[in-house]
Amino acid sequence: MLNNQLIGTWRLVSCEYRDTDEQVSYPYGKDAIGYLIYTSDGYMSATLMRANRFKFTSQDIAAVSIEEQATAVQTYLAYCGKYEIQANKVIHHIEASLYPNLVGVDQERFFKFKGNRLLFSTPSFPMNGKQQVAHIVWERLSNGQC
Repeated sequence: MLNNQLIGTWRLVSCEYRDTDEQVSYPYGKDAIGYLIYTSDGYMSATLMRANRFKFTSQDIAAVSIEEQATAVQTYLAYCGKYEIQANKVIHHIEASLYPNLVGVDQERFFKFKGNRLLFSTPSFPMNGKQQVAHIVWERLSNGQC
């Protein structure tokens, strides 16, 4: 039953990190853009990015500066793979990712539904010298049915 509730396309509403002091940060900005897709055959894909990202100075990707490439990576997250549900959490088994260190890693998301929204929280993780917990809200766009 829970699997059926996840299936479909979700649009990002908000993504915030809270540290151990309850300080809130927005890694992709307060107006971040993103989509999350769960398929009925057990695959998922997630993308999140900062709105209004700077465009590269060249159409030739090989000619783009290292600084521009670094900024692009720091303002975008994408990964995909299989998923499974265990009680109140979904586990993303990452097979491809913008960040190479995520490939082969399982990402856990604790979830609950509130109306047409999917609320995620993560186990704590280190960032900028403090433990953080991500709180991500998604809004349903479709239920995966044609």
